[in-house]
Amino acid sequence: MTSSLPQLSGKVFITDAGLETDLIFQQGMDLPCFASFPLLETESGRKALQDYYQSFIDIARRDGTGVVLETPTWRANPDWGKQLGYSAKRLDQVNGQAVRFLQDLGVKNPEIQVVVSGNLGPRGDGYVVDETMTADESMAYHGPQIRSFVDAKADMVCGLTLGYAEEAIGMTLAAQDLGVPIAIAFTVETDGNLPSGQRLAEAINQLDEATKSAPAYYMINCAHPTHFADTLATSGPWGRIRGIRANASKMSHEELDNATELDRGNEADLANSYLSLRDQLRNLAVVGGCCGTDHHHVDAMSAAFRGS
Repeated sequence: MTSSLPQLSGKVFITDAGLETDLIFQQGMDLPCFASFPLLETESGRKALQDYYQSFIDIARRDGTGVVLETPTWRANPDWGKQLGYSAKRLDQVNGQAVRFLQDLGVKNPEIQVVVSGNLGPRGDGYVVDETMTADESMAYHGPQIRSFVDAKADMVCGLTLGYAEEAIGMTLAAQDLGVPIAIAFTVETDGNLPSGQRLAEAINQLDEATKSAPAYYMINCAHPTHFADTLATSGPWGRIRGIRANASKMSHEELDNATELDRGNEADLANSYLSLRDQLRNLAVVGGCCGTDHHHVDAMSAAFRGS
């Protein structure tokens, strides 16, 4: 399933950035439940999303690389959808719409390799692991959203900001059943461990053992490189990590949750920190951002890798 993913062909692809924080703090938009997928249902919302994604396509065009675009569906699962008034049928429709929206952008930019990835978010908060699922429960919970992406012919799916292994295992098993490549992105706290307290290496090894190494690759997201650089300096299955989507800010998850202003950090410093991790992440293939980042940060990353 992984051979068809062009971002694994040997050159670095960019991906997008902190969609929700960009829209909320820089575009002044209101996103209840931190959900961006409802924007697909209005003309103004689609225009805001198109402008956001096009900026990354333009960077890829300039630097001669490809781009992995994540659908704006991080909150488009049953629990969050229910809070926003979405039925299962309506969620299926909007998840499919999200894939087609990005496919259309790819058609409009045929000279750029655009990989459309169905974005799966955690069932819970993302930063706090209070209620957990078994792998089987996660498979049943996330399976319908993955099926929506598959029906719309997404190139892959990706679980982002995952805080414990069992939820990631369930996502992976569901993707396996449906025959679609999946990437898994764990988030970590300032100590380099998952919000569950599990070590990153242990989580990757547990998932690979449970699924026969089914994920196409792993990523780290929603944490600053200073939070996980020491972890990557130790021995671990780091060859399996092929992507980074870091936060702009060095603040902890708790501090970010309570922040009233956007901390954009330093674009050049963030880009250089990615370069400094290449000794540990020799298979690094996908670079982008998460909370607090925008196309300017990814622009700096792409330029740094192009010049290295």
